[in-house]
Amino acid sequence: MTNRAELPPEIARRRTFAIISHPDAGKTTLTEKFLLFGGAIQMAGQVRAKGEARRTRSDFMQMEKDRGISVSASAMSFDFDSKVGNLRMNLVDTPGHSDFSEDTYRTLTAVDAAVMVIDGAKGVESQTQKLFEVCRLRDLPILTFCNKMDRESRDTFEIIDEIQENLAIDVTPASWPIGVGRDFIGCYDILRDRLDIMDRADRNTVAESIQIEGMDDPKWEQHVPAPLLAQFREEIEMARELLPALDPQAVLDGTMTPIWFGSAINSFGVRELMEGIGAYGPEPQPQSAEPRQISPDEKKVAGFVFKVQANMDPKHRDRVAFVRMASGHFTRGQKLTHVRTKKPMAISNPVLFLASDRELAEEAWAGDIIGIPNHGQLRIGDTLTEGEALQVKGIPSFAPELLQGVRAGDPLKAKHLEKALMQFAEEGAAKVFKPTFGSGFIVGVVGQLQFEVLASRIEMEYGLPVRFEQSQFTSARWVSGSKEAVEKFVAANKQHIGADSDGDVVYLTRLQWDIDRVVRDYPDIQLTATKEMMAS
Repeated sequence: MTNRAELPPEIARRRTFAIISHPDAGKTTLTEKFLLFGGAIQMAGQVRAKGEARRTRSDFMQMEKDRGISVSASAMSFDFDSKVGNLRMNLVDTPGHSDFSEDTYRTLTAVDAAVMVIDGAKGVESQTQKLFEVCRLRDLPILTFCNKMDRESRDTFEIIDEIQENLAIDVTPASWPIGVGRDFIGCYDILRDRLDIMDRADRNTVAESIQIEGMDDPKWEQHVPAPLLAQFREEIEMARELLPALDPQAVLDGTMTPIWFGSAINSFGVRELMEGIGAYGPEPQPQSAEPRQISPDEKKVAGFVFKVQANMDPKHRDRVAFVRMASGHFTRGQKLTHVRTKKPMAISNPVLFLASDRELAEEAWAGDIIGIPNHGQLRIGDTLTEGEALQVKGIPSFAPELLQGVRAGDPLKAKHLEKALMQFAEEGAAKVFKPTFGSGFIVGVVGQLQFEVLASRIEMEYGLPVRFEQSQFTSARWVSGSKEAVEKFVAANKQHIGADSDGDVVYLTRLQWDIDRVVRDYPDIQLTATKEMMAS
């Protein structure tokens, strides 16, 4: 980390990160406040408010608006004037709902750090744990924000202990809460020796900060009631003895997480967290690729597709490929080679996102995330370069856990249905399998809610009512092996064979027994539950 050459200033000022959390921990609200403090929006939209006002900026799909959950990862860029200079923040919001975990896993391949949001009352929840494990696999630096401190929440030490134990990571407090629930008055900013007082009257104002000279400063008594102050002094003393001090290198290595306490809805603690991302979050990092790593300071442009979103604008049947720039300085109109097809592509109308607003991107640097509108040429896992045959690796595709058959309400529209399904498959929103026998398609997803999202999107975007129905199959595995072995296997198991949207052979199973039988009877065949999204 430390022996790398210094990055050009324009790249070094970028911070590209995702926000991960369990549903309802307050992630969307935090995203809003980031945009507010970055000056990107004037007024944060209240997620739970009524009617029009509840349309938060980062949730743009109709279903998200109806349910108040984020189901597709959106990317947003904004500038932030921090203590370490003017930063360009690239924030990727991820769905918190576990039914959309695959989209989230892929998003985590495109960022350099993660902000983990936990609810002060609930601590580390199951989905947080799963996402955290993915961050660990990639050694992503993690900064933690403990939200909702203005509601009844758990003991601060208990929260910290739980993170250390469940997630096996050192936790160092960057701030310390004073009071809790109704008595919560603010936080002591440990890193800057300041007292931050929350304004309960106006949710969009930044906290009032009072510079403190150590623990014995008489200003404490003026702002904090005596019983709370006594308890706080005792806690901070214990924290200093029991908890490790902040080690910036350990944070970058992903072995230590600094934790800030606050209340996103009251705009409290958010600015301090943003300053923390600036000071302790990583600059754009190298990307692993074949046959060599891509370094952000390389002159030549390279980038990779980690997400495809169809119909972001229902008026235009467009697909936008979200591309993480891995190196170089890209300018609009530049020709890049699409490595999988070896064809040049002129990138004439790349977009930058501010939630669902887009603007043309005249340029982008390593670390940025741009959208490239296209008609299906770009798929998840594709790499774009200035000619060199590089392939970014590590973008996973998971076997679906739920399979259902799908039929169009109108049998004459079967062709339209096929088109819609192929589009969702390319977008990574679902797996679509065509069984060798029988008509129709089988759709595979990770969570039940995805079927509802697909049905609602097919109807809205294609005017095509569909129904999902029970399938005899319960799971799917990709088949690999030598050409002869695969052909022999396919011929003997026709009832179970299908193809995915890339044309790869898939074995559709009804029971675990089917998989065990293949393992026993076909030693030269491999069945896998994940497939690397690679150019084949």
